Amino acid sequence: MGRSRYEEIAESLRQAIRSGVHPPGSRLPSESDLAARWQASRGTVRQAVALLASEGLIGSRQGARRVVLRQERRQSFEQLNSFAQWARAMGCEVSSRILTRTTRPATDEEAVRLDVGPGSEVLYVLRLRHLDGEPVMVERTVYADWVAPVVRALPEDCVSIMDSIAERADIVAHYGEHLIDAVAAGSEDARLLRVRRASPLLRQRHLTYTAAGRAIEWTEDRYRAGSVVFNVMNSAAAAPLERRAGPGVAG
Repeated sequence: MGRSRYEEIAESLRQAIRSGVHPPGSRLPSESDLAARWQASRGTVRQAVALLASEGLIGSRQGARRVVLRQERRQSFEQLNSFAQWARAMGCEVSSRILTRTTRPATDEEAVRLDVGPGSEVLYVLRLRHLDGEPVMVERTVYADWVAPVVRALPEDCVSIMDSIAERADIVAHYGEHLIDAVAAGSEDARLLRVRRASPLLRQRHLTYTAAGRAIEWTEDRYRAGSVVFNVMNSAAAAPLERRAGPGVAG
């Protein structure tokens, strides 16, 4: 499937920003100028600009020409993308290594998340993810038994499991739920990420589903501090961002 018009415009602007045509601190051309250049509607241009804002490449303030920001590795939850898709969109070199693949009974939490019976068989996968040659994230994932055979057959250096199972078995993630907090690095995390034990890590746990609502995976990602920024955009017109207190925290 080809790119939509707004995605083509966004990609052109993205490359112009990364190549220095629009350096940090500069302003993008106005929506009307961009619309004229691309022979597109202002609504289409607005979609392209909003996509770049969600990636953290440009400022998100409404009603003014957007300012190009210094590039952080921002990951937005506006779209459901794999780690590899996000990294490539940021212009990063991404690589991965599967360290462990083990079939075992699901824990109580895993059974609840994947909507399977207690003790049901799941595939546990431990992966180390790199950006530009540096280890940035340890990924621990359990896959439901109906997904496990496809994942088990993938090579150890598979860059994106989600992209691969979509291509090989038409297992496509349509929905995601994300939980974000901070944890201290354990011995395994510290060794893999090359940090001190008990160093702070940003943790993202997420559950992905098919379009029919069938659970695919329950994942815990632990990011080295400073390696990524999560970006959430909201407005008063949309549903409010939900906040939950952690265990033992008074409301």
